[in-house]
Amino acid sequence: MKNFVVVLAGGTGSRVGCAIPKQFLIVNEKPIIVHSILNFQNNDEIEAVLVVCISGWVDYMKALVAEYNLTKVKWVIEGGETGYESTRNGILYFKDKIDDEDFVIIHDAARPILPQKAIDEMLRVAYEKGNASLAIPCYETVIYTQDQLSGNKQLDRNSIMRVQTPQAYRYGFLLPLYERAESENRRDFVYANLVVISYGGTLYFSKGFTNNIKVTTQEDIALCAALMKFKEDELFNL
Repeated sequence: MKNFVVVLAGGTGSRVGCAIPKQFLIVNEKPIIVHSILNFQNNDEIEAVLVVCISGWVDYMKALVAEYNLTKVKWVIEGGETGYESTRNGILYFKDKIDDEDFVIIHDAARPILPQKAIDEMLRVAYEKGNASLAIPCYETVIYTQDQLSGNKQLDRNSIMRVQTPQAYRYGFLLPLYERAESENRRDFVYANLVVISYGGTLYFSKGFTNNIKVTTQEDIALCAALMKFKEDELFNL
């Protein structure tokens, strides 16, 4: 049993408002995606990494792999038009490369802050349950809305978990779900966790953390740079 990572780097980052995709922006002297990959490269439980890259940037990504000596990156392939399609490309690419008992870890390239203990805890849960996703409780008041302008119904925050990446799945469990989605021409998914629950599966949670931010706006870049200066134990504690 081995652990393989799919790093999703297919987004354009339009909300950041930069000339290049957000995953390639420099934060603390390295591109965001390099920080993200190094988190897995530095974990002894990780066998290899597959980067699913935005169209037109594959060669650039390969150059980063060489420049930063990202030795666990074994493959760089092109992504799709959506997050689902990029994830699907990664899952199906592994079909003749890994075993059913291996685990696939799916992670956003734009989430560069990931302590080793968070990876280890996710794998512990995944080995026991068959899958695991970082998640945190919802502490804010949650109001249901249909138009994002107003709402009149409170949701029970105790029944809600905020799901993050990385997420780990036994490959022999996840692959048939994606093959089924393809056969049914379904594209109404964002993350693998939605594929799982849409087909009747149960998603198991591992401990997430508030500072597991996904760089989406300009403000996130400054926050990310600041958080990287903290020690891992200050960001994540079991």
